[in-house]
Amino acid sequence: MTPTNAFYAQSGGVTAVINASACGLIETARQHSDKIDKVYAGRNGIIGALTEDLIDTSLESTEDIAALRYTPSGAFGSCRYKLKSFEENRAEYERLIAVFKAHNIGYFFYNGGGDSQDTTHKLSQLSASLGHDLRCIGIPKTVDNDLPLTDNCPGFGSVAKYVAVSIREAGFDVASMARSSTKVFVLEVMGRHAGWIAAASGLAAENEGESPHIILFPEVVFDQDKFLAKVNETVNQHGFCCIVVSEGVKNPEGQFLAEAETHDVFGHAQLGGVAPVVAEMIKATHGYKYHWAVADYLQRAARHIASKTDVNQAYAMGKAAVELALTGKTAVMPTIVRTSNNPYQWEIGVGELKDVANVEQKLPEHYITDDGFGITFECEEYLRPLIMGEDYPPYVNGLPNYVRLKNLPVKKILNEPFDV
Repeated sequence: MTPTNAFYAQSGGVTAVINASACGLIETARQHSDKIDKVYAGRNGIIGALTEDLIDTSLESTEDIAALRYTPSGAFGSCRYKLKSFEENRAEYERLIAVFKAHNIGYFFYNGGGDSQDTTHKLSQLSASLGHDLRCIGIPKTVDNDLPLTDNCPGFGSVAKYVAVSIREAGFDVASMARSSTKVFVLEVMGRHAGWIAAASGLAAENEGESPHIILFPEVVFDQDKFLAKVNETVNQHGFCCIVVSEGVKNPEGQFLAEAETHDVFGHAQLGGVAPVVAEMIKATHGYKYHWAVADYLQRAARHIASKTDVNQAYAMGKAAVELALTGKTAVMPTIVRTSNNPYQWEIGVGELKDVANVEQKLPEHYITDDGFGITFECEEYLRPLIMGEDYPPYVNGLPNYVRLKNLPVKKILNEPFDV
């Protein structure tokens, strides 16, 4: 059998460990050179395939590919680009197949969240009908932890660890200043529809009175009076109050809290940060001095404090994707299957992309305490193994020494422009 080439791309918001999946995939592919000749990466995700802008990873050294394991963000560039249906835009699919045919690509690996799995699924359905044999494998990745079938998503464990560490450290800071200064701290985290990241902050509160004292989830409708009463009660009891709020918290009318409370100069509702909205609400009612922060990109780029469990699982997903493709599988995604909580053990499973694409896994109701402001023991039992272990990158001159690949282009064959 003459070896064919593989295409790999990263999609959506990047993480601290998505490059570990790339590392696992490329290193494994190199071990099967009798079946996979070269791994081409899409520059800026699927856009790289549509524009025939491919990167030849075979020109990267063994050492640099290995260094991807501890380098954050997307080494080849990512994108937020969702393919339309075949009926809506046949040209996109025909273009992808034309590029894959021209470059002898027989394997398609797409590393991302729900939309990426949808893209992979669509391509697996249509490649044969468009006259090209293509094995399509999705690789799970999302800090939101909202993909179905897999126990958790690579990228989540590290952002969970970062948020839990950050709110614990901020709690020490606020406690030391509370008597004469700041009494309230609000940390905003990612999670537009699912509250997994906000929930992870609850791991920091191992003892009574430790922060976070209040967690606001997108799955729980925001009750302003109840919330403000809880803040006041917490300050009276502990002297300060630390709050973690998910960006997707909504009011009883179903509006994002920030959208409902902030407007531009023309009066149009806009999504700003929810943290300042919550903080000002507290100040207006109770008069407490506050500080707020938005974790934003910091939470998903923090490779320096990544979870070892997360790194190992991310690498394993890339490796498993190649192995699945080489056994003839297509339209599937490797998954993480938890086999034991204590001790924590896991193995690799397989999910059908048709059951993954566009399905959002939200935080279960029984993971949230009855008052709506905390996590249950069952939630903690699920979350804690995912943040366990340290996997520090090498440091040079006091800073993490991350790799930058050469990312040399593959010579274009079609050389035809394509608008995206």
